Amino acid sequence: MRLFTKGVVAFLCLLQLPLHEGNAQPSPAPLAPGYYVVVAAYRLGQDAYAKNYISTINHNEGIEAQYGADLGRKYLYVYLDYYKDFDESIKEMLSARKKAGFEEAWVRIMKEGMGTPINLLTETAPTDKENQPTAVVASNNKSVIVPPEPEGQKEMEEVEKTVGETQLEAKGIEEKQIETELEFKEAASMPEGEEEVAASEPKPVESAQVYLSLYNATNNDQIDGEVEVIDVDRARLVEKVKANEYIHLPDPKSKSGEVSLVANVFGYRPIQHDIFYNQVPADSTGHFMEWDGNHYVIKFGLSRYHKGDINTLYNVFFYNDAAIMLPESKYQLNSLLEMMKENPRYKIMLHGHTNGNARGRIITMGPSQSFFSLANDVKVGNGSAKELSKERAEVIKEWLVAQGVAEDRIEVKAWGGARMIYDKNSANAKKNVRVDVEILEE
Repeated sequence: MRLFTKGVVAFLCLLQLPLHEGNAQPSPAPLAPGYYVVVAAYRLGQDAYAKNYISTINHNEGIEAQYGADLGRKYLYVYLDYYKDFDESIKEMLSARKKAGFEEAWVRIMKEGMGTPINLLTETAPTDKENQPTAVVASNNKSVIVPPEPEGQKEMEEVEKTVGETQLEAKGIEEKQIETELEFKEAASMPEGEEEVAASEPKPVESAQVYLSLYNATNNDQIDGEVEVIDVDRARLVEKVKANEYIHLPDPKSKSGEVSLVANVFGYRPIQHDIFYNQVPADSTGHFMEWDGNHYVIKFGLSRYHKGDINTLYNVFFYNDAAIMLPESKYQLNSLLEMMKENPRYKIMLHGHTNGNARGRIITMGPSQSFFSLANDVKVGNGSAKELSKERAEVIKEWLVAQGVAEDRIEVKAWGGARMIYDKNSANAKKNVRVDVEILEE
């Protein structure tokens, strides 16, 4: 349960301010016990810098961020919200990472006896002009300066680390997802090798790092995948690069420098963005590409398939002459399963294809239903290429049903070698052996 609304917190904090005279600088009130979704940390006395950062994110993001003090560790924390419940704080922290752009936000645990929160409007700016900011900021467009380790806090850190790890394990959340205050030592929000990088003017793409952001446009969940870099001049693939990482795009070494970036992830409609490698991006790219202080973010908001869309399970493989899948097929099968579970209205047809139309041996599963190995109870028979293509589509259907997908959501059609993509004797002949997925209903 959430402890306070932002307005109530601000009002209560105002009541708790100590009275002071003249230009004396009041001490910040300590944070109350609870769980804080923190996006930045400063040293005590650097209120002006905390307020400046808060003002920026509140103006740009429409967020009512606040800050408060941990007097024991001598830090000021800029936080988005304050919770009594651990689960809720984790949920909101992950939401802030995805929706608000604070990719390195973390949860700060405050123990009993540490005071109350302080609102950003209740303090005056510090008068010490030589007190320069030392902060960890959980946003990609901010500089990160790592503060030195506070003295005398080793025991406290070990206790907090143990508590945090135990709670995260109990909640079934991967520890790597939750970055706590103990990770101040890492400038994780910045591109590799740039611990202190001030914002600068946009550069040509060739001179800057880029972050290829693949995400589900419906729920903003990050999507694992690769992006194809295509040399437009020669119509050739330059390289496939991993998404959701800071990288330098490969040089197409072409006259124009124009490249197409294609995100083609199974389960989603492909997206293509065209840019010039050796130029600062034009305004026309603003809907998908932005300069984030010292690197570019290129956004690929992927949408699920619609009725009539057909895509190929190119990474689902079969044993020779068999309707039994190789173990490496599991990854793409799981992508198909995720798609079917995400939208229970989907109905699909699995189209089976073979390389050629010759008759031959057909190996199928036995009673053990071993989908990914040639078990001792396999059945060996003979049949046409069309029959083999049907059996291969059927085994994928059986696997989906075994994972909980309703059988009436899946139809099967066999083509044999009637719709080959390549000549059956060519170097690409293996790609004729495939199963296509068609969306019948959504």
